[in-house]
Amino acid sequence: MFYWVMKNVLVGPWLRLAFRPWTKGVENIPSSGPAILASNHLAVIDSFVLPLVLDRQVQFLGKSDYFTGGGVRGRMVAGFMRGVGTIPVDRSGGKASEAALRTGLRVLDEGDLFGIYPEGTRSPDGRLYRGKTGVARLALESGAPVIPVAMVGTDVAQPLGRSIPKPMPIGIVIGEPLDFSRYRGMEGDRFVLRSVTDEIMYAILRLSDQEYADVYAATMKARLAAAAQHPEQPQDPAPGS
Repeated sequence: MFYWVMKNVLVGPWLRLAFRPWTKGVENIPSSGPAILASNHLAVIDSFVLPLVLDRQVQFLGKSDYFTGGGVRGRMVAGFMRGVGTIPVDRSGGKASEAALRTGLRVLDEGDLFGIYPEGTRSPDGRLYRGKTGVARLALESGAPVIPVAMVGTDVAQPLGRSIPKPMPIGIVIGEPLDFSRYRGMEGDRFVLRSVTDEIMYAILRLSDQEYADVYAATMKARLAAAAQHPEQPQDPAPGS
């Protein structure tokens, strides 16, 4: 109920007015049953804009920081995230990340839509980065189709470091479902997981027309941070390095 109120009464109308979202391929979202929406990740607002154009509710993973902020603003953000179905995930990895994946499987087992950003974090420069294999595990363990999604222009509306996005048209391109049932039962094979993940990322790449960087986004962010702290030391941020 709170999700419906947020989307259609309190927040959604304002977001539609500000971003005037245009869409392509919405018919690829099934009217019922589980599906994984695998999207590129350019800005915080990605998780707010995509649900606006869907008839069904979609639940995303969100970094745990959104749920632990202090003060009135922190509580409001946490309440909003819970209200729209965002699932907190600890980026420290290990058991915490495993628990997040289990939660995703629960969402899919209940026949709902689950949204995930295979890059693991926002792109630092607008390129599409190497996907992490968690999305492949979800697909193979659940048997749910993977629907590639490309957010277009959200990084222009809300570049890194900008908390309040500027109003402008934003696009959402949704591709045809990908079926990985041929790999069912092989979720323990890391080579299969990498192959499935790469296929998903290539589908997103075709939709988004981004430049591809064959390195993890978190690795690139670390390189850029190191270069900023030590500008006197040459840094080579090339994807293949």
